Amino acid sequence: MSIDTDTARRVAKLARIKVEEAALPALAAELSNILGFMEQLNEVDVEGIEPMTSVTPMRLKRRADDVTDGNQQAAVLSNAPDAREGFFAVPKVVE
Repeated sequence: MSIDTDTARRVAKLARIKVEEAALPALAAELSNILGFMEQLNEVDVEGIEPMTSVTPMRLKRRADDVTDGNQQAAVLSNAPDAREGFFAVPKVVE
C-alpha cells in the first residue's frame, strides 16, 4: 500500500502534528514503509505459537502481598492543614 502526500497531510492533521509542506513527501514515504513492514508481518504463520513475554523463559519476581500502613503517617499528616490524633481533621458538613 502506498501513501500519497494528501493522505500524509490528513494523517498529520488527525494526529494534531504540524508538518511543513516540504516534509510531507518524506512523511508519506515513511508511512508507506511502515505499512509495507506490517504487510510483511501479516505473512508470517503464527498458528499454534504461544505468546511470549520474553525470548528467554523466566518467571516474574513476586513480592509478598502484605498489607501495611506504609509507615508514612507522620509524613502524610504533615501536609494536612489540620490533623488530630493521627487523622485528618475536617469541618463538619452534616448537621
